[in-house]
Amino acid sequence: MKTIWVIGGPGCGKGTQCEKIIAKYGFYHISSGDLLRDEVASGSPRGASLQELMSKGLFVPTDIVLDLIRERMEKAKAEKATTTGFLIDGYPRELDQGLLFEKNVCPVDLIIFFDVSNETMTKRLLGRAAVSQRADDNEETIKKRIEIFNVKNGEIVKHYTDKVVKINAEGTVDDIFGEVSKALDALLA
Repeated sequence: MKTIWVIGGPGCGKGTQCEKIIAKYGFYHISSGDLLRDEVASGSPRGASLQELMSKGLFVPTDIVLDLIRERMEKAKAEKATTTGFLIDGYPRELDQGLLFEKNVCPVDLIIFFDVSNETMTKRLLGRAAVSQRADDNEETIKKRIEIFNVKNGEIVKHYTDKVVKINAEGTVDDIFGEVSKALDALLA
């Protein structure tokens, strides 16, 4: 079973490409954001403490996110929910998280990095904001998120050079997926 991380800035198209990867290759999709929201919704004591952190705009500690990812992977394996492997979406957000993942969960086989310009990310997020009314999709917050992403992501890409496939995510959904498919076909061959 393969483990793939999908990284890229806010608005780079990770979600869209993950849907296409799952449909074609049968990976089990794990989104760290979805896991956190599910845990909060569960009403568990852990969920209640996460709700408190998130409502204050604070980061959730890495060990908690890792526990949630590991628990979901173990559950999927027990249920035989995948034979291809795991598609970890939006994680790691910084190098230390990646190193801990490999130490405490499993090695990563491939990292797909959807690369887009700051201008494209800003334009896409402002477009999404007009539709979704997400509180974090305003121009000031967007610029800050992109700045932080560029620094943190650069460290991941530099450390994992041999495992990163950088995909220009400025084109059409299908063109981008064509590049993704080449990388995955090579990995799974």
